[in-house]
Parts: sequence; structure tokens; C-alpha cells
Amino acid sequence: MELRHLRYFTAVVEAGSITAAAAKLHISQPPLSVALAKLEAELGVTLLVRSARGVEPTSAGRYLLDASSRLLGEVDDVVAALGRFGSGTAGAITMAVVPALMWHRVPTLLRAYASEVPEVEIKLVDPPPWVAIDMVQQNTVDVAAIMVADPTRFAERYRDSLDIVDWGDIPLVAALPPDEDAAPGPLAWSTFDGQRIVLPRRTAAVPSLPEAVEEALRRHNVVPAAIRTVETIQTSVPLIEAGLARGILPDADHASLSRFDLTVRPLDPPPEPLRALVLSRSGSARNATVARLLRRIAGHPQDPVR
Repeated sequence: MELRHLRYFTAVVEAGSITAAAAKLHISQPPLSVALAKLEAELGVTLLVRSARGVEPTSAGRYLLDASSRLLGEVDDVVAALGRFGSGTAGAITMAVVPALMWHRVPTLLRAYASEVPEVEIKLVDPPPWVAIDMVQQNTVDVAAIMVADPTRFAERYRDSLDIVDWGDIPLVAALPPDEDAAPGPLAWSTFDGQRIVLPRRTAAVPSLPEAVEEALRRHNVVPAAIRTVETIQTSVPLIEAGLARGILPDADHASLSRFDLTVRPLDPPPEPLRALVLSRSGSARNATVARLLRRIAGHPQDPVR
């Protein structure tokens, strides 16, 4: 029993005649009659009673009509759903995002994306950047969003294995304990001279905040009393909130650090910003759902890396 035979049968019952159904289906009458006869032979039951007035379903035919309506409706729903997958308006995406981008930029993106394609499910994980890169390359996530100090160098290293979309600047700001709310803004670099500074550990795989801050300190002849190394950017925040150190942190869109109990000030002169990059496996943009997300990200006013 083929789906097209069920569609033919339903069309004949609804039209009341084989001739009218053939016209509606844009086929000639003989093939339609043959298909109906084949359906009755396969099922071993009479489905239609033919008369001068047309055709009417038998009791078996009425049962099949009801069942066919349900079945064909479900098939149409499946086809429509698969069409949404093909157009990128349905499906699921797993994103690996460094926490500093989770604080503002990613929520803003997801809010706009969900309003456009509410049926796409976004799953988030927050590994450190070097792990996020591995996850993309190993196909355990679809997309990774990280921050780097030198986007051109990063692109040269990974362009053969990854597609890279530039997601714009991430400014660096002074992050001070909450009781230093009288600090002027913008804040001079000399303020950090002789102070205890907290920095995440360096990683050769992804030069990022530590390298950018250390370069800025050298450029402005700032000699901290000590540099305390922590595992990640987010683990430095409680130490600054507790007054145990000061920091220079990324503040995506000048909005991400406002959720913490910190005194945030711009720096004078402003340091070179970090760059947010969105990574996917080469060729993964053939996935319509991923491609739609990447197009939205690439639509921001920014200079491309590739």
C-alpha cells in the first residue's frame, strides 16, 4: 500500500467521482482507476461502490478514509518539519562559549535568534577556550565562541580546519573592589603600579587576556607588586570582589561586568581590545541551522578575519 494510492483514494471519495478526482490530481482517469483497483486487490476488500452518480465508500472504505486522513496528515507534518530543518528554522545547536561572553553578548544573540527561529533549541556549555576549540574539532559541539588577543595570528593557525567569524571587539577595563567606587574614570595605568593584580593563566593554544594585559603593563611601565594567577577569567572575579586584588577584565559591550559587585572604570589610554571569534568546523555551514546562526553573527558591523 503506497501513500500515493491513499491520496488517490481520499481524493476520489472527496470528489465523489473518479473523473473529478483525476482532474484535481492532474492525472488521466485510466491510471487512477488502475491504482484504485490495485489498492482494493492488495487489501482484499471493496473500498468503493460505483454507480451512475459516481462513487461512494463502503464501510471498509469509510474506515480507510478516516485512517488515511490521520496518516496523511502526519506525513504532511513530518515533511513540513523536515522542511524547517532544511531552511534552518528548526533543529538544535550546541555552543561552547567562554564565560565572559556568556555574561551579556550570548544572551543578546540568543534573544534575537529565538525571536526569528523559536523552534531551534540552543544548548550551551562553558569550557575554557582551548577546550572549546577541541570540542569543535572533535564534533562534540557545533559552534564555539572564544576571545583572542591576535585574531589574524589565530586565523592563520586554524584556517585549514575551522571556519572563523569575527564577532567584534571586546574592550578591556579596570576591575576594582567595590569599596573603590570613588576611583576616577578613566583610570590611569599608573594606578596599578605596586598593586596586586589577578590574571588567568596563559595558554599557548589561545593567546588572550593574560598576554594582552602583560603587554599593556610593559607598554605603560607598570610594575605590579604581585601577579596572582588563577585558572580562568571568571575565577578572578571573586578575588577582586573580596578586595584581594585588582584586575583588567573583558567587558563585552560595556555591559557584562555590571552584574558583579565590582567598580568598573575605563582605562586611559584604552588598551587594545580582545576579539571575539565564532568557530565552526570547515563546511559545517552546510547545516542550515548552523548557517543561519552564523549569518546572524556575521551580520554585526565588524571586520572579517577571513
